[in-house]
Amino acid sequence: MITAWTWSVVSFALLATMTGLYLSWRQQNSVLRNRGAVPPRFAEKIPLSAHQKAADYTRAKIQLGNIGRIWGLLLLLAWTLGGGLALLSDITASFGLSEVWSGVAFLILFALIGSLLDLPLELYGTFAIEARFGFNKMTAALFVSDMVKQLALMLVIGTPLAWVILALMEGAGDLWWFYGWLFLTLFMLFMIWAYPTFIAPLFNKFTALPDGEMKQRIEALLDRCGFKSNGLFVMDGSRRSSHGNAYFTGLGNAKRIVFFDTLINQLEPLETEAVLAHELGHFHHGHVKKRLIVMVMMNLLGFALLGWLSQQAWFYVGLGVKQPSNHAALVLFMLVLPVFTFAITPLMSYFSRKNEFEADAYAVANSSGQALADALVKMYEDNASTLTPDALHSAWYDSHPPAPVRIDHIELLLRQSRQAA
Repeated sequence: MITAWTWSVVSFALLATMTGLYLSWRQQNSVLRNRGAVPPRFAEKIPLSAHQKAADYTRAKIQLGNIGRIWGLLLLLAWTLGGGLALLSDITASFGLSEVWSGVAFLILFALIGSLLDLPLELYGTFAIEARFGFNKMTAALFVSDMVKQLALMLVIGTPLAWVILALMEGAGDLWWFYGWLFLTLFMLFMIWAYPTFIAPLFNKFTALPDGEMKQRIEALLDRCGFKSNGLFVMDGSRRSSHGNAYFTGLGNAKRIVFFDTLINQLEPLETEAVLAHELGHFHHGHVKKRLIVMVMMNLLGFALLGWLSQQAWFYVGLGVKQPSNHAALVLFMLVLPVFTFAITPLMSYFSRKNEFEADAYAVANSSGQALADALVKMYEDNASTLTPDALHSAWYDSHPPAPVRIDHIELLLRQSRQAA
C-alpha cells in the first residue's frame, strides 16, 4: 500500500542519492581539472606522476561509489516495496521456530543475503581498482579466509545479540527499548575491550615494536604525555594492502598502539612520533570519550524512536510489510535510518575535522610540527589521496581537513610557536 510514509521514504532516499551523485560529480571535476599540475605548495615534494595517480585513483573510487549509491537505492526499494522483507519473513516463519528464534533466523539471513549482494562491488574494488593502482596485496585465498572468519564471527557474536534484543522486544514490556539500549551499550563496551585481544589477531599478526630509535622516541613521547598503554605493536597490514595507517584500540589499561608495517616503512622515526603525537592529542582532548558518549546517546534516541515506530501499523504497511513483527521492525529501521540521517553528515564531518585540528595542535606542541607536515605529505602521496578536493564535497564528507588546509594550519601553529619563543 502506497502511503504518505512511503512517499516520504522514497523521496528522501532519492534526495540522498541525487545529492551524493552531485557531490561526487563536483569532486571528480575538481580532481580532473587539476590533474595536469601539482599544486604549487606541493610541487617540490610530490612528483606529477604521483599527483596524476591520485587523481585517477580518486576518480575510479568515485565511479565505484556512485554505482554503490544507485545499487543501495535499488536494494532499499527491493527489500521494502519490492516485497523482499515480506518474502523473507514468510520463509523464516515456515521453519516452525518460536517467534524469537524465527526473528533471529530472519536477521541472519538478511545479513547473509546483503553481504552476497554487496560482494561483486567489494571484489571489484579490491581486485580491480586497488590492484590496478598497486595497493592490493590480498590473494583470493586470503579474501575467502577473511569472509569465512567474518561469517563465523557474525554467527558467534550476532546470534546471541539478536536473540537478546528480540527477546526484550517480545517480553520486556513498553520499556523494552531502554533495556535493549542498555544491553547494547554494555555489549559495545565489551567488544571495544575484547577486539584487540581476541578478534583482531584472527585477521592479522601483531608483533611488538622492535627496539631502536623509533621505539625510544615513542616511549619518550608517551612518558612526556603521561599516556599509559598495554604495548606498542606492528600489524602486518601489508598482507592485504600497501596503504599505511596507525590507530589506538581498547579501553583503559588495555589500550594498544598499533602501527601498520607499511607506515613504519614509509616514515622516518621522528615523523612516526609526530603522527603518534597527533593520535595522543585525540585522547588528551577527550575526543574518543566524547565520540563514544555521542554514539551511546544517539543509540538511545534510536532505540526510543524504534520503540515507538514498532507500534505503528503504517511503519510496516507503507514499506511493503503486511505482517508486523519485531524482526521486521528492526530491519526496516536499519534500512530507512540512513535515508534520513544523511542530512546530518556535514555536521558530523565538521566536528570530526575540528577534532583533527585540535589533535594536530597537540602534536605540534609535544613533538615536531614540521615532521608531522612532512609525514602527512608522504601519507597523502603513498595512499594516493587527492590534494585538490572539491570544497563542498570535502565539507560534506571529509572527516579530516583537506591536505592544503591541514598543512596551512600546522604551519600557522609553527609560526605562532616561533613568535611566542
